[in-house]
Amino acid sequence: MEHYRKLERMYLDANLNTEIYTTTTITIAEEEATISLTIEPKYFHALGAIHGSVYFKLLDDAAFFAVNSIVKDAFVLTTNFNINLVRPVNSGTIKAVGKVKFRSRNLYIAESTLYNEDGKEVAFGTGHFAKSKVALTEEIGYK
Repeated sequence: MEHYRKLERMYLDANLNTEIYTTTTITIAEEEATISLTIEPKYFHALGAIHGSVYFKLLDDAAFFAVNSIVKDAFVLTTNFNINLVRPVNSGTIKAVGKVKFRSRNLYIAESTLYNEDGKEVAFGTGHFAKSKVALTEEIGYK
Protein backbone atom coordinates (compact mmCIF):
# COMPACT_ATOMS: atom_id res chain seq x y z
CA MET A 1 0.00 0.00 0.00
CA GLU A 2 1.35 3.42 -0.96
CA HIS A 3 0.58 4.90 2.49
CA TYR A 4 2.99 2.40 4.09
CA ARG A 5 5.75 3.12 1.56
CA LYS A 6 5.41 6.88 2.15
CA LEU A 7 5.69 6.35 5.91
CA GLU A 8 8.74 4.14 5.40
CA ARG A 9 10.44 6.81 3.26
CA MET A 10 9.54 9.50 5.81
CA TYR A 11 11.16 7.43 8.56
CA LEU A 12 14.32 6.56 6.65
CA ASP A 13 14.81 10.15 5.43
CA ALA A 14 14.56 11.67 8.93
CA ASN A 15 17.78 13.40 10.00
CA LEU A 16 18.26 11.08 12.96
CA ASN A 17 18.22 8.05 10.68
CA THR A 18 20.38 9.52 7.93
CA GLU A 19 22.99 10.90 10.35
CA ILE A 20 23.12 8.52 13.35
CA TYR A 21 21.05 5.36 12.86
CA THR A 22 22.33 4.76 9.33
CA THR A 23 21.82 0.98 9.30
CA THR A 24 18.10 1.14 10.03
CA THR A 25 15.46 -0.63 7.94
CA ILE A 26 11.68 -0.46 8.29
CA THR A 27 8.69 -2.39 6.99
CA ILE A 28 5.14 -1.19 7.66
CA ALA A 29 1.92 -3.17 7.28
CA GLU A 30 -1.63 -2.81 8.63
CA GLU A 31 -1.36 -2.17 12.40
CA GLU A 32 2.27 -3.36 12.45
CA ALA A 33 5.78 -2.03 11.90
CA THR A 34 9.14 -3.79 12.02
CA ILE A 35 12.38 -1.85 12.42
CA SER A 36 15.87 -3.38 12.34
CA LEU A 37 19.20 -1.88 13.29
CA THR A 38 22.71 -3.26 12.97
CA ILE A 39 24.58 -2.62 16.21
CA GLU A 40 27.66 -0.39 16.07
CA PRO A 41 29.98 0.68 18.91
CA LYS A 42 28.71 4.28 18.61
CA TYR A 43 25.50 3.09 20.34
CA PHE A 44 27.33 1.72 23.42
CA HIS A 45 27.41 3.03 26.97
CA ALA A 46 30.52 2.66 29.18
CA LEU A 47 29.92 -1.08 29.78
CA GLY A 48 30.05 -1.93 26.07
CA ALA A 49 26.37 -2.60 25.33
CA ILE A 50 23.76 -0.45 23.59
CA HIS A 51 22.46 2.50 25.58
CA GLY A 52 18.86 2.49 26.79
CA SER A 53 18.08 5.39 24.46
CA VAL A 54 18.58 3.03 21.49
CA TYR A 55 16.11 0.54 23.00
CA PHE A 56 13.64 3.37 23.52
CA LYS A 57 14.01 4.77 20.01
CA LEU A 58 13.40 1.46 18.27
CA LEU A 59 10.51 0.43 20.53
CA ASP A 60 8.80 3.82 20.27
CA ASP A 61 9.35 4.05 16.51
CA ALA A 62 7.93 0.56 15.87
CA ALA A 63 4.83 1.22 17.97
CA PHE A 64 4.44 4.72 16.51
CA PHE A 65 4.51 3.53 12.90
CA ALA A 66 2.18 0.63 13.67
CA VAL A 67 -0.33 3.28 14.79
CA ASN A 68 0.39 5.67 11.91
CA SER A 69 -0.27 2.77 9.51
CA ILE A 70 -3.96 3.12 10.35
CA VAL A 71 -4.03 6.91 10.69
CA LYS A 72 -3.82 7.93 7.07
CA ASP A 73 -4.41 11.67 7.19
CA ALA A 74 -2.29 12.98 10.07
CA PHE A 75 0.96 12.49 11.94
CA VAL A 76 0.47 10.78 15.30
CA LEU A 77 2.21 11.79 18.52
CA THR A 78 3.60 9.67 21.32
CA THR A 79 1.96 10.85 24.54
CA ASN A 80 3.39 8.18 26.85
CA PHE A 81 5.81 5.29 26.43
CA ASN A 82 7.10 2.81 29.00
CA ILE A 83 9.94 0.40 28.37
CA ASN A 84 11.32 -2.65 30.11
CA LEU A 85 14.92 -3.68 29.45
CA VAL A 86 15.41 -7.45 29.69
CA ARG A 87 19.01 -8.12 28.56
CA PRO A 88 21.99 -6.24 27.13
CA VAL A 89 22.97 -6.31 23.47
CA ASN A 90 26.42 -5.53 22.09
CA SER A 91 26.52 -7.06 18.62
CA GLY A 92 24.47 -8.22 15.65
CA THR A 93 21.17 -6.88 14.43
CA ILE A 94 18.20 -6.06 16.63
CA LYS A 95 14.59 -5.96 15.47
CA ALA A 96 11.64 -4.10 16.99
CA VAL A 97 8.12 -5.27 16.14
CA GLY A 98 5.27 -2.89 16.96
CA LYS A 99 1.57 -3.79 16.94
CA VAL A 100 -1.59 -1.81 17.59
CA LYS A 101 -3.45 -3.19 20.61
CA PHE A 102 -6.26 -0.67 21.10
CA ARG A 103 -7.84 2.15 19.18
CA SER A 104 -10.59 4.63 19.91
CA ARG A 105 -11.49 7.99 18.50
CA ASN A 106 -8.78 9.87 20.42
CA LEU A 107 -6.41 7.23 21.75
CA TYR A 108 -4.26 4.48 20.28
CA ILE A 109 -2.24 1.99 22.31
CA ALA A 110 0.54 -0.03 20.74
CA GLU A 111 3.04 -2.54 22.07
CA SER A 112 6.48 -3.31 20.73
CA THR A 113 9.07 -5.96 21.41
CA LEU A 114 12.79 -5.80 20.66
CA TYR A 115 14.61 -8.99 19.70
CA ASN A 116 18.29 -9.80 19.27
CA GLU A 117 19.49 -11.67 16.20
CA ASP A 118 18.90 -15.00 17.95
CA GLY A 119 15.23 -14.11 18.36
CA LYS A 120 15.51 -13.56 22.12
CA GLU A 121 13.48 -10.75 23.63
CA VAL A 122 15.75 -7.99 24.90
CA ALA A 123 13.18 -5.29 25.69
CA PHE A 124 9.49 -4.46 25.36
CA GLY A 125 7.29 -1.42 25.72
CA THR A 126 3.81 0.03 25.55
CA GLY A 127 2.88 3.45 24.25
CA HIS A 128 -0.10 5.75 24.02
CA PHE A 129 -0.51 7.78 20.86
CA ALA A 130 -2.81 10.58 19.73
CA LYS A 131 -3.63 11.98 16.32
CA SER A 132 -2.04 15.40 15.80
CA LYS A 133 -3.28 18.35 13.77
CA VAL A 134 -0.28 17.97 11.42
CA ALA A 135 -1.35 16.59 8.06
CA LEU A 136 0.72 13.93 6.33
CA THR A 137 2.23 16.01 3.51
CA GLU A 138 5.38 16.14 1.42
CA GLU A 139 6.58 19.05 3.59
CA ILE A 140 7.13 16.66 6.50
CA GLY A 141 8.65 13.94 4.31
CA TYR A 142 5.51 11.96 3.48
CA LYS A 143 6.22 11.41 -0.20
